[in-house]
Amino acid sequence: MQQQTLNPYAERAAQLFPRLDDAQIARVSRLAQRRSVTAGQILIEAGAEVSPFFVVIRGGIEILRLGYQGDELIRLHGPGEFTGEMNMLSGRRSLFQARVQEDGEVLELDQDALRRLVQTDAELGELLMRAYILRRVSAIANNQGNLLMLGSRHSADTLHLREFLTRNGQPYTYLDVDRDPDVQPLLDRFHVTASEVPVVVCCRGEKLMRNPTTQQLAAAIGLNRAHDNARIHDVIIVGAGPGGLAAAVYAASEGLDVLVLETNAPGGQAGSSSKIENYLGFPTGISGQALAGRAYSQAQKFGAEVMVASGALKLDCDATPYAVDLGDGRRVLGRSIVVASGARYRKPPLDNLERFEGMGIYYGATRMEAQLCTDDEVIIVGGGNSAGQAAVFLASATKHVHMLVRSSGLADTMSRYLIRRIEDSSAITLRPHTQIEGLEGAESLEQVRWRNTMTDQVETRPIRHIFLMTGADPNTQWLEGCVALDDKGFVKTGADLLPAELTKWPEPRPPLLFETSIPRVFAVGDVRSGSVKRVASAVGEGSVCVQLVHRVLAEH
Repeated sequence: MQQQTLNPYAERAAQLFPRLDDAQIARVSRLAQRRSVTAGQILIEAGAEVSPFFVVIRGGIEILRLGYQGDELIRLHGPGEFTGEMNMLSGRRSLFQARVQEDGEVLELDQDALRRLVQTDAELGELLMRAYILRRVSAIANNQGNLLMLGSRHSADTLHLREFLTRNGQPYTYLDVDRDPDVQPLLDRFHVTASEVPVVVCCRGEKLMRNPTTQQLAAAIGLNRAHDNARIHDVIIVGAGPGGLAAAVYAASEGLDVLVLETNAPGGQAGSSSKIENYLGFPTGISGQALAGRAYSQAQKFGAEVMVASGALKLDCDATPYAVDLGDGRRVLGRSIVVASGARYRKPPLDNLERFEGMGIYYGATRMEAQLCTDDEVIIVGGGNSAGQAAVFLASATKHVHMLVRSSGLADTMSRYLIRRIEDSSAITLRPHTQIEGLEGAESLEQVRWRNTMTDQVETRPIRHIFLMTGADPNTQWLEGCVALDDKGFVKTGADLLPAELTKWPEPRPPLLFETSIPRVFAVGDVRSGSVKRVASAVGEGSVCVQLVHRVLAEH
């Protein structure tokens, strides 16, 4: 059994594994129980739903990854060091086993006491949060954890599940049945065939799932804490994009009981951006996933509860507290609602489109999709900033990028810095007045037919990858019959609401900024009618909205 090297994070070892001094240990001890431990004792089981926090006073604690080819020593915590990573605050299942190396003493805190420590002690809070975030990043980079996926690059379901795990920051080991020579013994061991992939195996075979849904996968890996559906939350935030996460951070930090519902993964549409370079405070840029991950960690730090793979199916607005139906008979209750369900890329009316989704048709351009396109030509459809970011990113990872836009250019829809990069790149060809007319292929996309609407010239190219980033349709179907929408389906708020849309408004005051036609129901970000479709504006709306939530909660 060898200790795992933590490169490329070895140079940050002091931040990954800080040693608490006597004064810091004394402050921890005020909230902790001091206990003796014996050699070989298991303090935390891998996959445990509840993981206490331990500080070593005397002796040592081994952190072990229980792998499929033997156990692996990740770290030996000595005196002054502490256990855990982001699962300590999120409530997710433990990735590792914690075992006592020799007789000694530890300080033990439960998760509520740990969260109180992080929130009230600025120095320890910063130290613990930095260590926990870096440990999770290291676990992801080194494929550490107790989750194994057997899949195929020719399977759309495999790509879908890999994206779900990656965007939710879940470490896992992936083996491709078409490429990895070591996969057959595992197929034999778990009694599955290559035709059954994707297959997900948890905890060295204790649970095996054949092509699970994201809801089933989330439940199996403990992505969400157990939730009391009878509990009435101060605010339910539907959607964990930039606007929803901003609202969650500010609301939870100000003492509100916050529940966030997210269908797929934190970050929303912005989470699939390869790099955002015009967001305030990040001069070198930041990926959408990294930005969402940081915001998600902040929300957890302050105690916001986030339910992933739990989208809203319907809002019951006939009585208060409001109820949000989640399906399967589940519903959650809230005194107020923040609608931050965002928008999705519009799908063009093309034959075979759904057939090729995940098999040549993609709606996000991250490193995972780029790995499927190496040395290939690709098409990007769209002229907004997301399309521009994808074009610049894919130009360095693929053979060539064809950028198709229906208009005459990009000036009206894209930031100037992105336009310059596209114009200066020999690896990108901008094709104005051009739209796709046909998709062809057997099991996956093999060739594309496009037409120039000005010249009527039609071309067919052997291109196997298309990134669709055109327009936006609001995710408002779950609000049907409750709030007023504009003619495109976006939520109307504040002064934009017409008298005819407020005939059932019961309050003596008019709707507040961001408030919908239903009292105490707000809308922020891309889902809101008239909003600026930018990350920064969504964050601003989400944070401002919390002040309005405080105001309406004080009214009742």
